[in-house]
Amino acid sequence: MHQQKTRTPADIECWLTDMDGVLVHESTAIPGAAELIQRWVDTSKRFLVLTNNSIYTPRDMAARLHQAGLEVPEENIWTSALATAQFLRNQTPLSEGHGRAYVIGEAGLTTALHEAGFILTDRDPQYVVLGETRTYSFEAITKAIRLILAGSRFIATNPDATGPSTEGVLPATGAIAALISKATNRTPYIVGKPNPMMFRSAMNQIDAHSETTAMIGDRMDTDIVAGMEAGLHTVLVYTGITQPDDVSRFPFRPNQSFDSVADLIPHL
Repeated sequence: MHQQKTRTPADIECWLTDMDGVLVHESTAIPGAAELIQRWVDTSKRFLVLTNNSIYTPRDMAARLHQAGLEVPEENIWTSALATAQFLRNQTPLSEGHGRAYVIGEAGLTTALHEAGFILTDRDPQYVVLGETRTYSFEAITKAIRLILAGSRFIATNPDATGPSTEGVLPATGAIAALISKATNRTPYIVGKPNPMMFRSAMNQIDAHSETTAMIGDRMDTDIVAGMEAGLHTVLVYTGITQPDDVSRFPFRPNQSFDSVADLIPHL
């Protein structure tokens, strides 16, 4: 029987990392994050920072990370909006010309779909694409429901039911998707984490292979399970959602765990 070689961080050529809870907390860099990114740059490692947030374009996200003290080029950022646009471009036959989508979302999603060649319209769209927005409108949700009932395919960028804000939690894509699902009796295809599709699209972007790629995350139920299902080396850090006492509740394990990314650096 073929025995798979045990991988270590030293074997890894390409790195995928979650953003919130791994590199930043709210708008503050987590200790060790800047050093980790610098180590990757210095050693010419290919890497992508992944986020389920579909509000911002990579350029906007790079600027927000810069404000937090992290220098991440925009080409090293992969959002659920970019993954969704790539997925829909691959799903739309060239013979059909430009794809058509009705979008509920912000610049991150509309820009990604525009750049993938889509026409954004409420006239007979092939897809209704739901992303994150700070201003969900009842009128837009109603239109989405009617279009889905008329035959448009229902796509969501990510499953997160809530998102953080300084005032407390906000309803997010997953919560609005549940509302639309209840009204249409249709469940969306969700592209973002924990769908391994998000990781596969990221790996395609940097020409990475699962045998030599690792995923760093702070959540067992999204980052680690999806990384495992995509065949990656998984690294859990305890600076976000999952804490050491939580790990035993899951029927799977990360390959490695550290208190923070600062503790990972000596192993690279």
